[in-house]
Amino acid sequence: MEYKVYIVEDDLSISNLLKDYIKKYGFVVKTAENFDSIIKEFNSFNPDLVLMDVNLPKFDGFYWCRQIREISIVPIIFISARESGMDQVMALENGADDYITKPFSFEVVLAKIKSQIRRAFGNYSINNDERIVELEDLKFYPERLELKFKEKTLIITKKEGMLLECLIKRYPRVVSREYLLEKMWDDMAFVDENTLNVNVTRLRKRLQEFHIENGIETVRGLGYKLNKNW
Repeated sequence: MEYKVYIVEDDLSISNLLKDYIKKYGFVVKTAENFDSIIKEFNSFNPDLVLMDVNLPKFDGFYWCRQIREISIVPIIFISARESGMDQVMALENGADDYITKPFSFEVVLAKIKSQIRRAFGNYSINNDERIVELEDLKFYPERLELKFKEKTLIITKKEGMLLECLIKRYPRVVSREYLLEKMWDDMAFVDENTLNVNVTRLRKRLQEFHIENGIETVRGLGYKLNKNW
């Protein structure tokens, strides 16, 4: 299968170099042409992964990342000259999966792309049956980001889904913060303690919408565990 990569970078020299390099390894690559119509181009090309710059004309990469997340769960990797920790945290909070700073190594970019493709599609590339992660009446459909409990269904974010999957798969054990950080983010160097806390809080609120109170228990000094109290 040929995977498609959409490059949203307004520096033509960088975008063309990335395009030529990535294409050599069997990917179908498209570079952004109209920075007022990123979503239109995205829908038309239907990529499997997006490389996104932060500094873009009119709207920044964080904006376009949020817009893509409204309609798709494809991996998004930021490539930016902005090295501050806050920019990198903002990228994650806006739905990105990884962040690479300029100047970058083409080999590192390719490795990150392959890693995200494996993470997103590796479990389904051989078997077309939809994957379900479940614990009794609580069912999570990763490909649709749908969380179902009995007769009610919610749409959750990719990170919330990854967190829930870790907790379900290791239930009833306690899952350490270190394990969750490693599973949810490829590069933990720019992920602070609060980033995981935010995702845990969001997932707790999602479970409360099913009237599951205290669905995630904090085990002080150890980590988190799913509290099956339904």
